[in-house]
Amino acid sequence: MKALYFAWVRERIGLAEEEIAPPREVVTVRELIEWLSARDEGYAAAFANPATIRTALDKTHAAPDAPIGAAREIAFFPPMTGG
Repeated sequence: MKALYFAWVRERIGLAEEEIAPPREVVTVRELIEWLSARDEGYAAAFANPATIRTALDKTHAAPDAPIGAAREIAFFPPMTGG
């Protein structure tokens, strides 16, 4: 699965994108964020407050309890504002 990171999420992690292979027991967006947070300090800082993270699975917005299933791409970004 390709993980894409935007704005300050990207800055804290230090990557714009990467290929990830979460373990089988990681089945929801929330669990994926928890798994990523445990990788190192940058991920922990990026996902310190999961309520501020928005996600999209295969370019469709996804809630924290959404199943990852066979998604090929997940994007993580802060809330956006218009203007």
